[in-house]
Amino acid sequence: MTTLTFLGAARTVTGSKYLVEHNGIRVLVDAGMFQGAKEHRLRNWDDFPVPPRSIDAVVLTHAHLDHIGFLPRLVAQGFRGRVFATPGTGDLAKLVLPDSARIQEEDARQANRHGYSKHSPALPLYSEADAYRALGQFHPHGYGRPLEIARGVTIQFHQAGHLLGSSFVLMTLEGGPRILFGGDLGRYGRPVLPDPVPPPEADIMLVESTYGDRDHEEDDNGARLASVIKDTVARGGRVVIPAFAIGRVEELLYWIRHLEAAKKIPVVPVYVDSPMAAEALAFYAARSHELDPDMRPASRDVSAFATTHFRVISTPEQSKALTADQGVSIIISSSGMATGGRVLHHLKASLPDTRDTVLFVGYQAGGTRGRDLIDGAPTVKIHGQVIPVRAHIAKIDSMSAHADRGEILRWLHTVTAPPKQLFLVHGEPGPMDALKVRIHEEFGWPVQAPSHGDTVALA
Repeated sequence: MTTLTFLGAARTVTGSKYLVEHNGIRVLVDAGMFQGAKEHRLRNWDDFPVPPRSIDAVVLTHAHLDHIGFLPRLVAQGFRGRVFATPGTGDLAKLVLPDSARIQEEDARQANRHGYSKHSPALPLYSEADAYRALGQFHPHGYGRPLEIARGVTIQFHQAGHLLGSSFVLMTLEGGPRILFGGDLGRYGRPVLPDPVPPPEADIMLVESTYGDRDHEEDDNGARLASVIKDTVARGGRVVIPAFAIGRVEELLYWIRHLEAAKKIPVVPVYVDSPMAAEALAFYAARSHELDPDMRPASRDVSAFATTHFRVISTPEQSKALTADQGVSIIISSSGMATGGRVLHHLKASLPDTRDTVLFVGYQAGGTRGRDLIDGAPTVKIHGQVIPVRAHIAKIDSMSAHADRGEILRWLHTVTAPPKQLFLVHGEPGPMDALKVRIHEEFGWPVQAPSHGDTVALA
């Protein structure tokens, strides 16, 4: 008997977790943290549906928090098994997990100090020590090589083109079905990362649907980004870009460097105010053999991404000085949905300033400050303060690292044999339901969109 339980990213884009139970073995694919709306974040505190110590192994598709950020919580609650991921995912996890713990611990300290939490005392979901314990359980494994991770359970990683080290995972169960966990699907023809490879044959497929109801803006060779930068510089303002510290920062720097070289934007100081992003840049440079061919000849250090006046902000003191600096500049800082991190200080300084622009270049989940801002909120609350929004708010969809509707369908057309069942995950209800209809019409495959907590029997 084989069952699959959807413990996250079901009718939502966050908290990816899928539990496979097969002949007494339990394997969890992805261990994502819920982010965004409060109703979702509260799920992080729920009792896990099975005892974490009963899980034999965890398999990770890539290193974004909504796919790995819950792992230290599992470890704190007793999970002692091995964690399987590509080497690139393992590298980035060394940055993401301790940083997530530090942010949570600092947020709890701030809430307790200033009394703006409803909980007394406010607590982090897990500690930095939990994060390092989780990292000690990682077992890296490369693309394209089968590996038995538990009795009767074999996995194989395939390049997904979404993030350094990102993969979709083929799981072969002895005497059971082949399950393809799509993770987050990357895009075609984008800079920095290679295209996703065609999927292997599988009986069951899990496919993301983040942009299942729309196509991204056509690639304009950076014209929209150039327009935002030029207009802001002309006003004497700063461009503040909340960006995911791993993945998005690299593409932003690629484009800014490209536009500078083509003399399509003025040369201004470019700051990366995220220690994690700076370390991620080094990992990207060191793993240039996993990047797009046009990135591979670059030197194996962060200069491969450096603009003319490029500076990494390292210390909290440097970050505070940058926040106070009113000079024209481009500031790239995390987090990408403006839910935490150093970017909040830059937003507090820039949102009231009519000269400045806050530019979003990635998906903004419902319930986040980023979504509120692009939806036109006149004020946002940051660190317990109500901040007026007078700055220009802009969004560029063409830089998304998630495949859009057309790219998802393009990828599915490379399937050599139709699956017996396809499950849509990692999407909000509107895009998910639209994609469900489109796939059924175009392919005739059986498609389901499971809800949170649903369990299905696979054999």
